[in-house]
Amino acid sequence: MARRTPRNVLDRLRTPRGFPGFLKSTAICVLIAGLLSPLSQAVAAPQVTASNDYCGGQCSDILPPGENGNATLAQILLNQAFGTQPAHAEDQLGPYANLATGYSALTDAKINTFFNDASFGVAADQVASTEKPGGRTDVTIVRDKKAGIPHITGTTRYGTEYGAGYAAAEDRLWLMDVFRHVGRGQLTAFAGGAPSNQGLEQEFWRNAPYTEADLQAQIDSAVANAGARGQQALADANAYLAGVNAYIDASDSGRYFPGEYVLTGHKDSITNAGTIDHFKITDLVALASVIGALFGSGGGGEVNNALSLLAAQSQYGLEQGTKVWESFRERNDPEAVLTVHDGKSFPYATKPATAQGQALPDAGSVSQEPLVYDRTGSAATAGATTTSTTAAATALTSARRGMSNALLVSGKSTASGHPVAVFGPQTGYFAPQLLMLQEIQGPGLSARGASFAGLSLYVELGRGQDYSWSATTSGQDIIDTYAVELCQDDYHYLYHGTCTAMDKVEQKNAWTPTTADSTAAGSYTMRVWRTKYGPVEYRATVGGKKVAYTTLRSSYMHEADSIIGFQMLNDPDYVTSPQTFQSAVQHINYTFNWFYADSQHTAYYNSGDNPVRATGIDPEFPVWAQAAYEWKNWVPATNTADYTAASAHPNSIDQDYYISWNNKQALDYSTASWGDGSVHRGNLLEDRVKKLVAAGGVTRTALVKAMADAALADLRAEDVLPKLLKVVTSSTVTDTTAAAAVTKLQTWITAGARRTETSAGSKTYANADAIRILDAWWPLLVKAEFQPGLGTGLYTAITANLPIDEAPSAAHGPTGAHAGSSFQYGWWSYVDKDIRAVLGETVQGALPQKYCGAGSLTACRDLLISTLKTAAGQTAAQVYPGDDQCSAGDQWCADSIVQRTLGGIKHGKISWQNRPTFQQVVEYTSHR
Repeated sequence: MARRTPRNVLDRLRTPRGFPGFLKSTAICVLIAGLLSPLSQAVAAPQVTASNDYCGGQCSDILPPGENGNATLAQILLNQAFGTQPAHAEDQLGPYANLATGYSALTDAKINTFFNDASFGVAADQVASTEKPGGRTDVTIVRDKKAGIPHITGTTRYGTEYGAGYAAAEDRLWLMDVFRHVGRGQLTAFAGGAPSNQGLEQEFWRNAPYTEADLQAQIDSAVANAGARGQQALADANAYLAGVNAYIDASDSGRYFPGEYVLTGHKDSITNAGTIDHFKITDLVALASVIGALFGSGGGGEVNNALSLLAAQSQYGLEQGTKVWESFRERNDPEAVLTVHDGKSFPYATKPATAQGQALPDAGSVSQEPLVYDRTGSAATAGATTTSTTAAATALTSARRGMSNALLVSGKSTASGHPVAVFGPQTGYFAPQLLMLQEIQGPGLSARGASFAGLSLYVELGRGQDYSWSATTSGQDIIDTYAVELCQDDYHYLYHGTCTAMDKVEQKNAWTPTTADSTAAGSYTMRVWRTKYGPVEYRATVGGKKVAYTTLRSSYMHEADSIIGFQMLNDPDYVTSPQTFQSAVQHINYTFNWFYADSQHTAYYNSGDNPVRATGIDPEFPVWAQAAYEWKNWVPATNTADYTAASAHPNSIDQDYYISWNNKQALDYSTASWGDGSVHRGNLLEDRVKKLVAAGGVTRTALVKAMADAALADLRAEDVLPKLLKVVTSSTVTDTTAAAAVTKLQTWITAGARRTETSAGSKTYANADAIRILDAWWPLLVKAEFQPGLGTGLYTAITANLPIDEAPSAAHGPTGAHAGSSFQYGWWSYVDKDIRAVLGETVQGALPQKYCGAGSLTACRDLLISTLKTAAGQTAAQVYPGDDQCSAGDQWCADSIVQRTLGGIKHGKISWQNRPTFQQVVEYTSHR
C-alpha cells in the first residue's frame, strides 16, 4: 500500500510545496546559513575530568534517538528531502536498537557498545566543543564527541544553573516551547489546529485547567513552604530561565534557532521578522503539570468503576455481582508479583468492611462534561475525534500512565560484592525525546542523567557521585471522585450546605494557515467548571438527584512542590546513604517507585501525597461531596490535607533483589491499576532475576541480559499459552488446521516465546506464523471464554476498565501503535486463573466461577480449538491491517517502534523492544 507521511502532533511542520523537487533560492540561503552557524561555535578544549566519580567506569546510560533535539530550517529540509540527520540527532538510536539482537553475546567489555559511558567528565581526546554561554566566566559547557551530551561545570551556583538552561535550549528549545503551550492549553494557537494538536491540549488542560494566577500561586506556595531550600529552588529556576532566554536571543540574532519556528509562521526565514517568546517561571509549572499528568498521577476512574460494578450487579444481583466485580478488580490479589516481597504489609486504599458515603450513578445517567465549545472553521468538523462523550474514555487516560522498569540485585548475590542495577523510565519514543541527558557540576550540585526538557535545572533520573537512582510509575490512588449535589442550576452546587457557584475557566484557541500548512483556519473554546472538590468531569443523577462528578487529586495545584526532592537528589551533601535518599524522594508528591544503588546498598521508596481518607471510604468509587467524607483536615483553598506517614509507604533497604514493571508494590497496597493479578509483565523480570539471585555471582552483563530477554518476551506466550495448550492437548487434536497451529505454538514456546528477528536487520520474525496465530487468537479466545458467562453488558464494561490485549501491534491498546511499551494491560491474569481452575489446579484469589466452557474441560477445549482454528486461518494482512507507517501484512513493521515526531526531524523505525527509554546500568566500586 502507498505510505503517507504520518499526521504527527505538529502537522504544521510540512515541507514547503515543491521541495524536494528543486530548491528555491531562499531555501539555498537558509541551507548555507543554517548549516554554518552552529558549526562555528565548536572549538577545541582542554581535558575536563571529575575527581568525584566513585563508579569506577562501571556506570552507563542510553537515551534514543539522540541528544540533539534542535534543528535549523536547513537541517529540517535536508532531513525531509534526503533523510540526513543533524549531528547527534539519532546516534543513540542504533546502539539502543542493536541490543535486541546483540544481548546474547554481551560481555562487560561490550556494554558500552550498546550504552554510553556515564562517567563524570569528558576525557581530553573526547572533547568535541566548549563554550562559555552568554560570555559568562563562571560556567563552561563541554560536549563529548560520542553523543554530544552537555557537561556543565560552574564555579557559582547561578552560573551553573544558567549553563543548564542554556544547554537545555540548545538541545530542546522547540520541544520546550511545545509543552509549555500544551500545559497552558494553547498548543493549537501556537502550532496549528490539526486534530492531533487539539486532542493533546484538550487531554491535559481538562485535568489541569490553571490560570496564570494559579501557576504563580503554586510557585509562591512551594517556595514559602520549603524554607531555605525553597528560596534556593527559586534562585536556581530564575538562573536557569536566564540561560534559556540567553540562548533564545543568541540563536535569534545568529539565525540558528529551530527551523520549526519558520515552518509554523513564528519567524520569517528571509527577513528574520517575528519573535520567539522568552520563558518565564510560570512556564516551568505548566511544563511540570504535563509531566505529572503523564507519569505521576495515579488513581481516578471511579465513575468508570461504578459503571462496571452496576453492570455486574445487573447481571448477577447485588451480592454476587459485587463479588464478581471484586474478583476482576484484583485490588489485593494474593498471586500478584510484588516489589517488596519480604512479607511486610503496607495497607493503603483497601476495601472497607462497610463502605460509607458512596454516590453511585443511576443507570444510564452518566455523561461526560463537554470541554469544547464554539467551534468555527476547520475545528467544526474535528469534534467527533477529539471529544469523548462516554465515561469509558477515562480508562485509556488512566491506563497509559504506567511505564518503566527496574532490576536491582544486592551485593550479597553479585560477583563483585557490590550491588548491580539496570533501570530506567519508559517515557515513550519521540523525536525529539521528551528527556535529555546532561551532567551538572557546581556548588551544591553534582549529577549526570536525564531530565524532562524544560525542567532540567536538576537531573531527575540518573547518578550522583557515588549513587544512582531511577523511578517507575507506581499508580497508587491519589485521585478521588466526588459527587457534588447541584442546586439552583447546573452551575451551582452545595458546599457544606450552602449553594455555591462553580468557577468557569476558559481557554480560547484560534489558528490560521501558513504557507507550510494546509490546515484551514479555525477556533474553539475550552471550558472547565471548577469546584472546591476539583474540576467537573461528568454529570449524572444519584438517587434521582442531579450531581456533577468532580476529580480531586492531591497534587492538583501543587505541580511545583516536587522540585525540592529533585534538588536534594542532586545535592551530594544531602544524599549520602539509602536513608537520606529515601528522605529526599519523600519530598516528591507524584506517584513513583524510586530505586537507589551505591557500592554497598540498594533501597526502594514509593512516593506521592497519599491522602488520609475518612473512615469507611472506598476509593474505588465516587463519594458524596460532604464534610464527613472529605480527606482528613482537607483545606479547599490550598488543596492540602493530612497524608499518610512516610513509614506507611512501601519502602525497603537491602532486600535481596528488587524488580518493578509497574506491578503491585507490596502486600495490601492497592494501586489504581486493574490487572495486578497472577500474570503481569512484572513476572517477566521476577522470574529471571530470582533465578540469577538463586545462582549467585550476578554481574552487570547478566542483569542486562535478563532485562533484554524480558524485553523481547511475549507475556501471553510465556506465562499463559502453555496452560491454554495443556487444555487443547488434553485429548488428541484431530483437526489438521488446529493441530498444525498447536505444533507451531509449542515450537515457539520451546524457543523462548520471544518476538525476535531471524537475524539483525532482517525485519522478519523467527516463528512468525506462531506469533501471527497468537496475535489473532488472543482476542478471539478471550471473548469466547468470558462473554457468554459475563453477558455482553458486563463484558463490555470490564473491557472499558481493562482492555483485553496490549500486544506490540495492538493499535487499539492503551499505549497505541508503535509505542514499544507492551503487555502491561490485558486479561492475562483472568485467562490464567480461569484456565487453571478448569484444569483443576490450585488458584489463589480465584474468579467466583469457571468461565471457559462453563467449567467443563471438554467444552473449554472445544471452544479453544474452534477459536484457534479461526485464528490460524487469518492472513497476515488480516491480523496486521496496516496503518500510516506500515503496509498490510508487514508483521515486523506492525510491531516496530516509531519515534513520534514532535518537530521537523524524522527517524527510521526500529525493531520492537519492551524496555525503558532512558536506561542506566550501574555498579559502584567505592563510596565516599
